[in-house]
Amino acid sequence: MDGVVESREWYLAAYSPEGVPTSDNLKLRTVTLSLASHSIPDHHVSLQILFVSVDPYLRTRLTGTLDGLFIPQYQPNQVITAYAVGKVVGSKDSKYREGDLVLAPSAPVAEYCIVPSSSILRKIDSASGISLPDYLSALGVPGFAAWVGIVVLGDPKPGSNVFISAASGAVGMSAGQLAKIRGCRVIGSTGSDDKVKLIKEEFGYDDGFNYNKESDYDAALSKYFPNGIDVYLDNVGGKMLESVLNHVNKHARIPLCGMISQYNKVWTEREGVRNLLNMVGKQVRMEGFMLESYWNRFGDFAKDMEGYIKEGKVTSKNKINVGIESFLDSLASLFTSSNIGKVVVQLNN
Repeated sequence: MDGVVESREWYLAAYSPEGVPTSDNLKLRTVTLSLASHSIPDHHVSLQILFVSVDPYLRTRLTGTLDGLFIPQYQPNQVITAYAVGKVVGSKDSKYREGDLVLAPSAPVAEYCIVPSSSILRKIDSASGISLPDYLSALGVPGFAAWVGIVVLGDPKPGSNVFISAASGAVGMSAGQLAKIRGCRVIGSTGSDDKVKLIKEEFGYDDGFNYNKESDYDAALSKYFPNGIDVYLDNVGGKMLESVLNHVNKHARIPLCGMISQYNKVWTEREGVRNLLNMVGKQVRMEGFMLESYWNRFGDFAKDMEGYIKEGKVTSKNKINVGIESFLDSLASLFTSSNIGKVVVQLNN
């Protein structure tokens, strides 16, 4: 594509140290961008962004502080970036041609952009039969996080008792299915009765409970795990993590994927965990992880997950919001109890 386009993009206007980000923090602007061949540097490509992934970790890049996930903060006036599916419209790299579909882990949340070709993760095979939004869910950041947490770090054996919080969310839906593939008994916690029904009927969970109805997490875990917990994939932190530590088996493993219940709070207001001594007596391994440390395993993950999707062993539930202007509302929706599955924003057709 040659010529000039008007491209809308989201940028950071002001940090949001606590609470849900609003239009005071993130703003939409229009920029003029040349996609002419002479405007593309060597070893770069121009992309039309088709879909962007809306993930909870984005919230932690908007606080202005480095505590918690220690992910570099967006700078004021900087364009927000996200995992995205794009279509090549111009290229100064022989590996990419116009029309190629690609995955870009850190693409601007913009309708068009020019990025280094080295920032592209892989091409997408348009004949694979896998939908493009699935490349941002089961085959994207959430699916990769689920795979690292369950397969690499959790490593449950057949018959293991596996507990997954935020089970109906983007990570949880894939994590539960991966644990079932490994022959485990899998229980999930969610925020509504409809979500409990969903994880059982669509994602193969053995059972689940609505944490908004359970006033006593210890009692709930005693009910669902009379023989204790072998692997807990933590996505929420706080009171749930503390309760789990009262029910772990010897040598249990707790991969820490995220703590969404704590993201909108400054650290002094976050809930502490008082019973870490249980980890000593039960010789529990609790390990936080960031995907950047496992990118060398992405090929293994993609091979596994593509096979499971084609075999019908893994399915996704994608909520697709249309239009770049819906990005802010999509990000805010991640922190409501009504959110189900993977949130994706469709920027272009």
